[in-house]
Amino acid sequence: MARRRAGLGAIKKDKFVKDKYAAKSSEIADLQFTHVTSQLDTFRKHLEQFASKHKQDIRKNGEFRGHFQQMCARIGVDPLASSKGFWAQALGVGDFYYELGVQVVEICLATRDRNGGLISFDELRRRVLATSGKTRQDVTEDDLARAIKKLRILGGGFAVIPVGKHRLVQSVPGELNMDHTAVLAKAEDTSYTSVGELVKELGWTEMRAHSILDHLVRESMAWVDDQSGEERLYWFPGLFSN
Repeated sequence: MARRRAGLGAIKKDKFVKDKYAAKSSEIADLQFTHVTSQLDTFRKHLEQFASKHKQDIRKNGEFRGHFQQMCARIGVDPLASSKGFWAQALGVGDFYYELGVQVVEICLATRDRNGGLISFDELRRRVLATSGKTRQDVTEDDLARAIKKLRILGGGFAVIPVGKHRLVQSVPGELNMDHTAVLAKAEDTSYTSVGELVKELGWTEMRAHSILDHLVRESMAWVDDQSGEERLYWFPGLFSN
């Protein structure tokens, strides 16, 4: 016996049920969004109260300041987004990082002739502390990284480059590719390398090694040393402090 087709009433009823489900789902989604938004607003208020209460710790203790930044990031608050507004007025952290950024620029420019625009975090921090005296004794590598991140808007090539166990700050335009960073990583412990070492350790051809090293020399990131007695060495002043 042939199966009877659903009547018009059944079709309308089915559509009515689906529309009700859709409307209910939308209502639940709206309620969830409102609830989450309300929670975030509450978190922000508590965060402002916490910031006001621990103002001195945030400004003077680098580790505490790092934890505070992480708390802010979890709820989408950026205390460094502007040098004005609640965070700058309440904490002065905006001014702290802007002033630190200016110091980073000055140090990078002053050392560029020597290192070609590559400086280690260790050396950068030592120079910041040396030029600031007691006012910057609490500066951490995390502080420097945040200040450098803000410098990107200047379009001057500022970037943090991970090299093995260390990090370098690049202050010249132009990206370093994987071959460049592989060379820096190979020279990380001794501050120098050679064509022979790159061929042996990385499995490169001599032409490839020469090409990468010559580029780094042209960019003043590497120095040539023909006084070693054997093979030409390539020294990286940006790694000297390591």
